[in-house]
Amino acid sequence: MSGPRVTGLGGIFFKAKNPAVLKAWYEKNLGMRMVGSGTNFEWHQGIDSTKKGFTLWAPFKETTKYFQPSEKQFMINYRVEQLDALLIKLKASGILPTDSVERVSYGSFVHLMDPEGNKIELWEPNDVEYAKMGTITTK
Repeated sequence: MSGPRVTGLGGIFFKAKNPAVLKAWYEKNLGMRMVGSGTNFEWHQGIDSTKKGFTLWAPFKETTKYFQPSEKQFMINYRVEQLDALLIKLKASGILPTDSVERVSYGSFVHLMDPEGNKIELWEPNDVEYAKMGTITTK
């Protein structure tokens, strides 16, 4: 299937009472090596195994405003292709983002709400640039 679509999970984000302690626990007990905001699971894309992909696991402080307007304790980041075209498609269905597209070296991000009030993040990644940020392999 080609065209604008979700291609996988870019990250699992959730609220924690003490993110630093939680990250240390996961690192010590489950071997999840932490860098920056959490840990990255590195994998290779199925269609082209020469291309790396990443899924970020990241606890946020309970007081974070990043998940607003959702009142949920988690937010899923979806990897997408053709973010701008996907936004046009969503707009045609009456689904509007909650913010503007943020473009950074490692990709473009935008947020929207699902029908149950969950904030989700759409990420069109630039995996080559993301890999330069100090990601690790969890193998």
